Amino acid sequence: MKIPLYTALSQHAEKKPYSFHVPGHHNGDVFFDEARTYYESILQLDVTELEGLDDLHHPTGVIQEAEHLLAKLYGSEQSFFLVNGTTVGNLAMVMATCRAGDEIFVQRNCHKSVYHAIELAGATPIMIEAEIDPHLHVPTHVTDETVKKAIAKYPNCRAIVLTYPNYYGHAADLSKMIHMCHEAGMIVLVDEAHGAHFVLGGVFPPSALSYGADVVVQSAHKTLPAMTMGSYLHLQGDRIDANRLKTFLTMLQSSSPSYPIMASLDVARAYVEEIKEQGTLDGIMKRLAELKAEFNCIPQLEVVESDSLKTDPLKCIIRSTKGLTGYELKRVLESVEVHPELADEHQVLLVFGLEQKKDVPFKRIEQALKRSDSLLKGKDHIQNEVQSMEPDEQRQDIEAVPFEHAAGRISAESVIPYPPGIPLMIKGERIERDQIASLSRLLGHQVHVQASQVIHQRKLYVFIEEETL
Repeated sequence: MKIPLYTALSQHAEKKPYSFHVPGHHNGDVFFDEARTYYESILQLDVTELEGLDDLHHPTGVIQEAEHLLAKLYGSEQSFFLVNGTTVGNLAMVMATCRAGDEIFVQRNCHKSVYHAIELAGATPIMIEAEIDPHLHVPTHVTDETVKKAIAKYPNCRAIVLTYPNYYGHAADLSKMIHMCHEAGMIVLVDEAHGAHFVLGGVFPPSALSYGADVVVQSAHKTLPAMTMGSYLHLQGDRIDANRLKTFLTMLQSSSPSYPIMASLDVARAYVEEIKEQGTLDGIMKRLAELKAEFNCIPQLEVVESDSLKTDPLKCIIRSTKGLTGYELKRVLESVEVHPELADEHQVLLVFGLEQKKDVPFKRIEQALKRSDSLLKGKDHIQNEVQSMEPDEQRQDIEAVPFEHAAGRISAESVIPYPPGIPLMIKGERIERDQIASLSRLLGHQVHVQASQVIHQRKLYVFIEEETL
């Protein structure tokens, strides 16, 4: 199995080289002793653009070879390693597609990075509402009919950004929609952050690439064995200017990219190839099914699934059968050092790995659930976790208003529960009463929210609008 970038790095480390170059730890020779135990081996791979190790921004050697192998596996025309996460892929693909004033359709439940990209590009977002799963109470996908109506209303729209799958693993068939968008002259951009493993096939949903999307960005670090911030960007067709896209990737990504992250992307690709070549996917799927069955065997839990859409088997949604909210259930799991991906009002989301080599502590989980009443007592005093995202308070066109006066006003800030990083309110959007109600409930559940500090006073920043006669 070829792993060109990782192989080049490991061979370099084996030569015991002497470093007179950055980074400042010099192959791990200069480091804080207390932290050395965990960092020492990885620091040997943390180098810079040395002879034979290529350059991410102008690859001609081992990085180019690794990216070619990636493109071959995923069936794209070009594929790129990303070291700033899917965020930078979303920024680059939107900014390469849109110029100031262009209209772009945006699936309402997309990640905040898409909205940031649109703002940076100076484009005009046209929101497309997603369907709501009636059983799970979460937004899933936009329908073909919704997009058809949007195209009829905004025939000059430049592009569309879709989220596929959603955070919970729901994956709708995109084939008809993508064809419709292409017929209308639009570029199709897909945030497939949670679908890097779909290339394995089998019972996994198809990748948006196979449906014909023009650009697809995937978080390899979410579902493949890659390091955090490691992502892939895939490009196919000629609807988007490839050189313009590459330019934005160069501008937006670090000029000192992490070699350990890039090497892990190379390793993750090889890992997927090995599963395909050795035919071990059936065994993986059997183990995933067994895990879900074991969670279902805990009397205080039930595994819930959508009955309307194809769902990613790596996602497992569990609920309390004893009336706990998802947030309370998450705290109980965390009390025995079991850490789920996220919680909402109704359930908890678990993300399985393609291999679960450690035994899941089901007995500890069940015992904690049995004593959940005592575990949850005294939790009401927990402060709401708000990550400050203060707007410029010196601006003369904004003001902070109480929640009860915010409905109907235009938001001057985005309010983002995290995870999943999907904005509840978007800067420039007119605030609705149900959004205020949802925010109040989230704060009551001590959910981590990215917003301005005035939210502690139950206030929001809104734009001051001129009165019209």
